[in-house]
Amino acid sequence: MAVLSTTRTNSGISTYSGPWDKSAVIHLLRRVHFGVTKENIDYFSNLTQAEAVNEVLNIDYNLPSPPINDYNDRNPDPNVNSGETWVNDYNGQLNNVRRRSFKSWWVGQIINQDRTIREKMVLFWHNHFSTQSAVYGWANFGYQNNQLLRSNCLKNFKSLVKDVTLDPAMLIFLNGERNSKSAPDENYSRELQELFTLGKGPESQYTEADVIAGAKVLTGWRVNRTSGDVYFQNSRHDTTDKIFSSYYNNYTVSGKTGQEGTTELDDMLNMIFAQNEVANHIVRKLYRWFVYYEIDENTETNVIKPLANIFRNNGYEIKPVLEALFNSEHFFDTANRGAIIKSPADFLLGLTRTFDIPIPGSDDYVTQYGAWNRLRSSASLTQQDLGDPPSVSGWPAYYQIPQFHELWINSDTISNRNKISDALAANGYGIGSFRLKIDPLHFTKKLDNASDPNLLINELLEIMHTLDVDQNQREFMKSILLSGQVNDDYWTQAWNAYLNDQNNTTKANIVSSRLSALYKYLMNLSEFQLS
Repeated sequence: MAVLSTTRTNSGISTYSGPWDKSAVIHLLRRVHFGVTKENIDYFSNLTQAEAVNEVLNIDYNLPSPPINDYNDRNPDPNVNSGETWVNDYNGQLNNVRRRSFKSWWVGQIINQDRTIREKMVLFWHNHFSTQSAVYGWANFGYQNNQLLRSNCLKNFKSLVKDVTLDPAMLIFLNGERNSKSAPDENYSRELQELFTLGKGPESQYTEADVIAGAKVLTGWRVNRTSGDVYFQNSRHDTTDKIFSSYYNNYTVSGKTGQEGTTELDDMLNMIFAQNEVANHIVRKLYRWFVYYEIDENTETNVIKPLANIFRNNGYEIKPVLEALFNSEHFFDTANRGAIIKSPADFLLGLTRTFDIPIPGSDDYVTQYGAWNRLRSSASLTQQDLGDPPSVSGWPAYYQIPQFHELWINSDTISNRNKISDALAANGYGIGSFRLKIDPLHFTKKLDNASDPNLLINELLEIMHTLDVDQNQREFMKSILLSGQVNDDYWTQAWNAYLNDQNNTTKANIVSSRLSALYKYLMNLSEFQLS
């Protein structure tokens, strides 16, 4: 944990009592969704703050339809027909195309997210409990892992830790399935304590001996690659007593034989979760994801510790922590608005949602998956490949001191971000005969005052930017709409002429070209990179 000597704000977790205006609504939506949409701004503006937070946290735990075979034209599948799901068929020869199908499907879930925080939480847990599809290999295991995170994203953290420990993708990724009494593997035991529960803060003082003892507790778990089932093999389990250090009060996990050996994991988790630092560590991770990347002394005292108490007092239920955070004065503090650099997923998938970029439906699933995959590969180009974070620690922007989120931006990534947004605002990307691009007319017709260039620019800046821009930039934006003219009516007449005759290609092209140029300019401004 990095604790700064400087103070950004003295605010804490008292309930926010400031104005619940459009700015506050958009701030909440920026942090809990990927991108803000006009529809959601209008919807949440009609709720009270408490109602809005409640809706955001009211997760629908019904699982979406699984990924399907979209690859038959390239890699014929002997067992799964085109358009049908492959998730219950274990064919190792098709893992590459199925992993692409899974990742594309995941992008689709984000783009079509509901009004809750679910998709942001799925990615949060994927970053926290990092696994790499390139290592565990089986696309089926990637899907199972995603569904585990999706099904528990706001439920009990302690239960989630146990389930993740026995997840096929995790067992393979961190060598849990290779862990046996004759050759103990310390990989998962180390990350369970160092990354997943206790962290590396000053109050986390487990020892190397604790890592070794934990590895012995975890021996015996295996993965069946023909079914995805996880099972316990007693002959590989270390049945001796495991004695932990004074940090854990010299706790002993009694060795057990037979199926009783499976309960040793529960004993060890009870021991770990008795440490206060578990709650502190997870709250800090949530804070960096949703609020700000640095934690100063005031924030540690006024925000982290009180939220950690809520976490512990609620038996490690996740939802009460976020409910307190998102209703707090600290969350809505002006110091925390527009203060985070967007991740590649937030940047690219967020703008896809904000502009409501048209993507084919399930009746053309090959093109649909192709469009999702194009967006996935573009996010990967800017250093965030969903399903394959760079290490077990996740993406460095969430933990690397002192840069944190600044790591998302360098000369290469900012250039790629601008190239991608430029392309989407112009000719787009070809997916067969389909063009993946912003439809400026479709988007602009949703806005409240599109015929007035000044009001149009004001609304666009509210939706797309977190910080205000100076008057010179506003005048330049308006000049794009006016094509160099000085009278505002020049745009008003052009827009109204299009609205009154929308099948007229000439009238449509006049306003469309100006809007595309304006949106390209807005996305190239540095303010667009902030959330």
